[in-house]
Amino acid sequence: MGAAAEFEAAGRESGNRRSAASTIGAATGAGPSDENAAEERSAVDSAPWERYVHGGAFLTALREGRGPRAAWQALPGEQWACRLAELAATVVERGRSAVLVVPDQRDLDRVLLECQRLVGDSAVGLSAGLGPAARYRRWLAVLRGTARVVVGTRSAVFAPADRLGLLVIWDDGDDTYAEPRSPYPHAREVGMLRAHESGAAFVAAGFARTAEIQAVVDSGWAHDLVADRDVLRKAAARISAPGDSDIALERDPMARAVRIPAVAFAAARSALKEGAPVLVQVPRRGYMPSLACAKCRTPARCRRCHGPLALPEDRGAQSSSSGEARSPSCRWCGITEAAFRCSACGSRALRATVIGAARTAEELGRAFPGVPIRGSGGSDVLDSVAPGAQVVVSTVGAEPVVPGGYGVALLLDGWALLGRADLRAAEDALRRWMSAAALVRAHGQVIVMADPSIPTVQALVRWDPVGHAAAELAARTEVGFPPSVRMAAVDGTAESIAELISAATLPDDVDVLGPVPLPVGARKPFSAEESPAEVERMLLRVHRRHGSHLARALTAAQAVRSTHRSDAPLRVQIDPVDIG
Repeated sequence: MGAAAEFEAAGRESGNRRSAASTIGAATGAGPSDENAAEERSAVDSAPWERYVHGGAFLTALREGRGPRAAWQALPGEQWACRLAELAATVVERGRSAVLVVPDQRDLDRVLLECQRLVGDSAVGLSAGLGPAARYRRWLAVLRGTARVVVGTRSAVFAPADRLGLLVIWDDGDDTYAEPRSPYPHAREVGMLRAHESGAAFVAAGFARTAEIQAVVDSGWAHDLVADRDVLRKAAARISAPGDSDIALERDPMARAVRIPAVAFAAARSALKEGAPVLVQVPRRGYMPSLACAKCRTPARCRRCHGPLALPEDRGAQSSSSGEARSPSCRWCGITEAAFRCSACGSRALRATVIGAARTAEELGRAFPGVPIRGSGGSDVLDSVAPGAQVVVSTVGAEPVVPGGYGVALLLDGWALLGRADLRAAEDALRRWMSAAALVRAHGQVIVMADPSIPTVQALVRWDPVGHAAAELAARTEVGFPPSVRMAAVDGTAESIAELISAATLPDDVDVLGPVPLPVGARKPFSAEESPAEVERMLLRVHRRHGSHLARALTAAQAVRSTHRSDAPLRVQIDPVDIG
């Protein structure tokens, strides 16, 4: 498998860490665990897995100690944390260990609670928020074998699990899985490598699917674990986009033009009348995070530092809805622009180009008087809310869970997610939408405010993450982008890039793209001592079979630069998640 070969170095590093930890454990008097002393546990119910094609066979393979590999697409409304805990408990029954990797602390707490319900104290959580002492104690428990189930964030993929039998990564499209520090490993690739080398089972799970996992399925290394369409139709809410039919346009001619069309308000009112909560997903937090001239649409800029102007929430709460009588402030320097004048046309009028979650909550409060409006996002993220008639306004990724599910979900400003200048914009938008839509109860309603003719919107309406991932993979293969190829992104000054390339023995089929200037917003910091004024990026592209050759060549060239004591800033990443 290509990923396993290219991450061989990461595997050796993981092995070295385990050996070092073993030495420490011996020094502290740690001994091997007694598997026979493990308390008896009840068998895992396989009924929930029977809803998926080959789900029962997958669970049987785990019980028999084999190492099946699957890409699991969870059904809408699925108790996915419970399902992952059941997989882990099945492996523990065989005397082996399981590592479950999740994106953030909210997911960690949810999965860990379910694992402890099934395997008791044999499940531990690993995250940076624990602190060094607590984290080290749990690390030793995993190494000794007293902790058989590890639930953690990105770095937990390196946990020294004794007799590893299962490795799961939930929602592998989340950008938190990409390590920002050298050598920039991705948890998904490291997990695939560990499973490949140890013979453990591997599951890439989520509501959506990435092109990388689709490529692995196409190669035959892993197999689909999805439900039939009949089962899906019974579990999914009714998903639609405004103006997706001639009848809808006749009823509401402005459905595609307004931010929240009449059909969305009608659905929300109906759900609230029945006592069901309504979820409103907004891509941006704040009040009005982006402003422009109301006359010529030129972005509003600060006269002092040329930073973007915005209207903060605390000022907006006591002002009119027009936004013209209020004073915006700069998002960079914080200076209030009391006398704004457009540099292009001289107009003093402003308009919002992006509406944030706070302003959305204010508008919905006027639209639904007497209905509680709750917000989730930024520093105030809700894990769950109680059932009842209420409107929950959430930024993407911060949607709270409600027992029984939401009655209606409104996914606003789809253009903001789809319009990003990023290779993974469509994939990420579908992942965000599906995560929110999965919280809606069966036969509820989901309305996405986006052009219904866009393939990503159609994939959401049909709930077809596999088809969308296959289309994304085909599109990237056509233009030569990962995962169909291996690509190295080299960021640095013109001098440092030229020095690296001159010292590298690159594969014969390498395609050199650039270098081109890297915008300030796309740059990543090098170090406290290095702050070049001009940063460029060069992309090196090779066939997947030459990925290891490219990585070794760049590593050797970096070593040559080190011997020359070159101090010019440089960063090299293989298949970065933010190619652009």
